[in-house]
Amino acid sequence: MAQKPKKKNFYRDAFGHLYFLKRSLIFLLGSFTYNRYNGFNKLKVSGTEKLVNLPSQNVLFVSNHQTYFADVFAMYHVFCSVKNGFIDTIKNPVYLLNPKIDFYYVAAEETMKDNVLTKLFAYTGAVTVKRTWRAKGQDINRKVDLTEVNNIDKALENGWVVTFPQGTTKAFAPGRRGTAHLIRKNNPIVIPVVIDGFRRAFDKKGLKIKKRGINATMTFKDPLQFDFENESSDDIMKKIMDAIEQSPEFNKVRPIEEILEEIKDKSLDDYLNEDYDEDEEVATLNEAEKEKHNE
Repeated sequence: MAQKPKKKNFYRDAFGHLYFLKRSLIFLLGSFTYNRYNGFNKLKVSGTEKLVNLPSQNVLFVSNHQTYFADVFAMYHVFCSVKNGFIDTIKNPVYLLNPKIDFYYVAAEETMKDNVLTKLFAYTGAVTVKRTWRAKGQDINRKVDLTEVNNIDKALENGWVVTFPQGTTKAFAPGRRGTAHLIRKNNPIVIPVVIDGFRRAFDKKGLKIKKRGINATMTFKDPLQFDFENESSDDIMKKIMDAIEQSPEFNKVRPIEEILEEIKDKSLDDYLNEDYDEDEEVATLNEAEKEKHNE
């Protein structure tokens, strides 16, 4: 069931969630996840100086997506850090004592209802939507729920919103035009975000550590500019997909020598058991082998 927007006040956000509970959850979840981003794995952040003078409402972050949860909570760390005066770093977890609480993210409803932990995470700022093209692993054709669209509008009216235009963790999947319609309707400040390394560090859900010693990255780019009178929705989506480096021209096949060099230190068991779900490496390796065979 979609959230019913309520009037924001001193105690509750626009969806009726208690601020003191949101603060507590962000602190607890942030403390629990801190070492994932600044311990056995390191998150390198850049471009956060662009966030310092942004307004507190109607800011839309568009990002590529690599795990269900690890990407989003890394953004919590970054946004809370920036709010407390730190630039391009999350090395001072004191920021969790003063979190950014009017921050929302668009997420699939079925994902956020998966278990108790995801329900708690949803309370911190999820704007849940039902996918119109896929549910429970099956392709579907569902009409857009206008209440859910209104919820995203409401979140933008009251804070910052992160959306993932591809709607999937699969690399280089096409963007969905709903993002363009959202931008046309609300005319927000649109900040592109490019993330990398999360797929290598975490499992698909982003709850389990898959590999340590990964330097994941999160890069914030300059706001995008749109000409709504002369640019179509497809033009807007092309600009977004280019900015988050997910358009086809960014999908480069890596040389087989480079891939073999990267995995040379792995044991056979590690290599066979490593989770490559929705990772492009296996497909890339197979393609590179075919090209080498045909030469």
